[in-house]
Amino acid sequence: MEFFEQTARLLGFFGEVLVTIGGAIRQPRRFRVSSVIAQMHEVWILAMPIVGVLTFLIGVVVAYQGVEQLKAFGAQDFTVEAVSISVLRELGVLLTAIIVAGRSGSAFTAQLGTMQVNLELDAMRTMALNPIEWLVLPRIAALVLSMPLLVFFGNMMGLLGGAMACMIYLDFTLAQFFDRLRDTVFIWHFWTGMIKAPVFAFVIAAVGCYEGLQVRGSAESVGRQTTKSVVESIFFVVVLDALFSIIFLLAGV
Repeated sequence: MEFFEQTARLLGFFGEVLVTIGGAIRQPRRFRVSSVIAQMHEVWILAMPIVGVLTFLIGVVVAYQGVEQLKAFGAQDFTVEAVSISVLRELGVLLTAIIVAGRSGSAFTAQLGTMQVNLELDAMRTMALNPIEWLVLPRIAALVLSMPLLVFFGNMMGLLGGAMACMIYLDFTLAQFFDRLRDTVFIWHFWTGMIKAPVFAFVIAAVGCYEGLQVRGSAESVGRQTTKSVVESIFFVVVLDALFSIIFLLAGV
């Protein structure tokens, strides 16, 4: 029962955020572009090294396992398709979303939670400033804009990792790997992964900010809500990924 109540409150917060976004669209001058740019530096630029390293290694692992399993059937050349499709459709965006949830989502919770403990949010409300408009919206906008860029970068690094593994285990050249990828992997494999990115970003940012606003009383509460935000974000990302997979399957893409 508590799970459903928590989900209902979270959905209510999503609705409040969407209403605030609508207000910002009607009055663009209230939208704080400088805050969005500052947040994008944190969630995009500073996240690129960890995203790049992990997606590269995932590409290597998938290629190695593909070679080992397909070799038994004499089909090891199909490792290129296995790596490319799995990275572009699922692994790239999913791994990036999990990294972002653990890195940026938790940071949002900790930042807003600390402000809550220090009574800064109460001071903002006293001055008739809406914390959602001033603090939550720039973070959500920054992550929604940054996530597709991170996913694209992660996809490229994953493919590069797969290509390196194929060069080692299959004696492919880099040109042969990407020629085969171009001939056998279609553009919708790329877009099915990219479409998920802004949706995952909105959920991660909104959950992180929501849990930060739920902090009450002490620094211990900040830690508890931060952990909660990461767990919830990853849970919702995996659920949404499964729903997207079903939708794409029914749509035949």
